[in-house]
Amino acid sequence: MVLAVLSLSFLLFLLLGLPVAFAIALSCILAFIVEGLPLATAFQSMVSGMNVFSFLAIPFFIFSGEIMLHGGIAEKIVNFARNMVGHWRGGLGMANVMACTLFGGVSGSPGADVSAMGGVMIPMMKKEGYSADYAVNVTTHAALCGALMPTSHNLIIYAFAAQGASGMVNGQMVRGVSIGDLMFAGLLPVICLMVCMLFAAYWVAVRNGFPKQADGTTVLSRFPGWGAVLMSFVAALPGLFVVAIILGCIIGGVTTATEAAGIAVCYSLALTFIVYRTMNWKKLMMASAKAAKTTGIVLLLIGVSNILQWQMAYLELPDLTAKLLLSATDNPLVMFALINIILFALGTFMDMAATILICTPLFLPLAMQMGMGPVQFGMVLLLNCALGLNTPPVGTVQFIGCAIGGVSVGQVMRTILPFYMALFVAMAVVTYVPAFSTWLPSLITGHQVL
Repeated sequence: MVLAVLSLSFLLFLLLGLPVAFAIALSCILAFIVEGLPLATAFQSMVSGMNVFSFLAIPFFIFSGEIMLHGGIAEKIVNFARNMVGHWRGGLGMANVMACTLFGGVSGSPGADVSAMGGVMIPMMKKEGYSADYAVNVTTHAALCGALMPTSHNLIIYAFAAQGASGMVNGQMVRGVSIGDLMFAGLLPVICLMVCMLFAAYWVAVRNGFPKQADGTTVLSRFPGWGAVLMSFVAALPGLFVVAIILGCIIGGVTTATEAAGIAVCYSLALTFIVYRTMNWKKLMMASAKAAKTTGIVLLLIGVSNILQWQMAYLELPDLTAKLLLSATDNPLVMFALINIILFALGTFMDMAATILICTPLFLPLAMQMGMGPVQFGMVLLLNCALGLNTPPVGTVQFIGCAIGGVSVGQVMRTILPFYMALFVAMAVVTYVPAFSTWLPSLITGHQVL
């Protein structure tokens, strides 16, 4: 009865158009009332869920990304990527993929990535003979790399959601997940995703003859020379160095992830105000306002999701979910495919943070039971959530890209299949090859990461 109230009320509130955070909170309160539990427990759970020191990394990472977004770093990264591959067939699309991946490491946010890169690359690609839907698809899919980068605040959210998980994985006892391990774990999946997207961008461009002028002819730009590539790389390097700062601080044991995020903010301010001189007080106020708004939304989601996690544990929902899926199959390969399908479906209807907070306690114990460690599961979950950002009806990243490109979502969806296939290939590699997520953090930290 209580489970039905919790589930049906949550779906009803979503259908009524309430924000996810309010839908979660109201459905949990209804479940508490039906169960006869004191509401004070819910509010205490909400406050304790947000009152975590490591969460200070979230506003720092968000603020650092907004500073980079408003500080003009995107143009320098685009210039470097274009000099590298812009002279090839479909070169501007491939440069777009490279630029989005690099800027994703700076911003740590798919939304910020598509806003910055899309604002520069989509009009440029349309002007030089690429279709609007191709430009939007390349940008929105490559921007998803930001979800797995070390500067992504979603890594912090997942680490929080997975902190209570424990169990045996391949004969080894695992408890929770390290934020440092997660930051290194995302690097190889990002490279895999970038390579898949480069192939898709090239294949679609060759098939359609992009870039294509109005008269049907193609004019490819000339390679500017390695000197120009080197100069553009030197210009973009200070912006990209923020990733090295964060990882270097963590590897050396100099700081925690929270403190490294604070250093990243200071570095971003110094870079944009002093080195590049592209930041002013007006842009800084815009970046601060956007970061404060995003932080408020994320922390509210964390608070109300903590109530939901308490309620799910009380109702033994993770055990019920495991029993239901195990009744369908006990084959790990099939089970991981089922989990991917469910995560992808849920990600199309909910924001990334909400999906992480709700799905982690549901599916992580089952994944661990099937032999997938929490670090690898985190990469699988984040990839699915990122894909949901580019899929209607929510599709935040896709809507931003379509608005910039001046093209409808329907037109973009008609040509999206090759880019979806590239993402699904990357998803399959990360799901079924654990080393893509665990080898690098194991190598760097010196202990086995699962």
